[in-house]
Parts: sequence; C-alpha cells; structure tokens
Amino acid sequence: MTALLSFYRAIVDRLEQAEWLLPTLARFLFAAILLMYFWVSGLTKLGEGIGGIFSPSTGAYVQIFPRMMEAVGYDTDRFGVLHELFVLAGTWAEFILPALIVLGLFTRLAALGMIGFVVLQSLTDLYGHNGWDDSKVLGAWFDRFSDGVIMDQRALWIFALLVLVIKGAGPLSFDRALRARD
Repeated sequence: MTALLSFYRAIVDRLEQAEWLLPTLARFLFAAILLMYFWVSGLTKLGEGIGGIFSPSTGAYVQIFPRMMEAVGYDTDRFGVLHELFVLAGTWAEFILPALIVLGLFTRLAALGMIGFVVLQSLTDLYGHNGWDDSKVLGAWFDRFSDGVIMDQRALWIFALLVLVIKGAGPLSFDRALRARD
C-alpha cells in the first residue's frame, strides 16, 4: 500500500509542477469547441460584400436586439448610431477575441473580454429571446441533466476562460514569445 501511495504522490507532485498544462489545455479546448461556434455566429452578422464587416446584417440586429427589432417591425433604419456601434462591436468581438485566444496573444485580456461577451450573450438569450421560459436554456445546477445552455454549458465556458485569465496562455503562445524578448 505504501508503494501505491508513493506512486500516487509522485504523479500528483509532477502534475502540480506542470504549470503549462492547464492554460495549454484550456486554449486547445477553446479552439476545438468554441472557435468555429463564435466565428460562424459572427459570419451571420456580416452584411453583404467586402464592406459587410462595416455594415451589419439585419440578422445581427435580430440576434442582439430581438425585442427591439420586433417592436420596430424589423426595420434597422429605425435604430441609431449607438445601436449600430454596439452590433459592430459584438460582431467584431466574435472574430477578434477568439483569434487572440487561439494565438495566445493578449490572452488574459481577450479571455476577460470573452467572459463579458458570454455573459451578455446569456442575458440576451434569457431576456431578449425569452430563455426564462425554456428550462433547457437556463438549466439548473445540481440536477441530473447537463444540457442546460446557460447554467451548464456557458458556466463551463466561463471556467475555461477564467483559467486563461488567471494562468495566462501557457508556453506555446505569442504572449510567452513577447515576454521572452523583454
């Protein structure tokens, strides 16, 4: 039994010293699971043509301001400049922040921005898209189901992003390369 405990302790000690493991794994899983989710969502918000990055689609307004769009009969001309800037910022964030995380460039700041993005996305789903009315959207902790969008999935997304905020990008990153030059 002593040999088994010594073996276990040796493994645990090595894991505790593996500072690179959590941030590297968090970035890998973000890339594998969420990168394309956010990029495809961002693509749905772009207007037509090359200038579409500066001219959000009607769908962008519907996704971000669902109740307001319904109230104005889905006429984006009735929105102001502030609304357009908000939609543009949200659209660009879906491309820029995930790319920064995957590259490991300004990772802590990008992960913090993504946490804010996920919180706003969740609030929009709950209040703007009436997610409160659907138990699959909100979900619940400490139940037997793990498929709630907000309480289950997005809580795990935020946890992975918090790992990056706290630990940084890890050794395989532009952050580490830039720090090495200081």
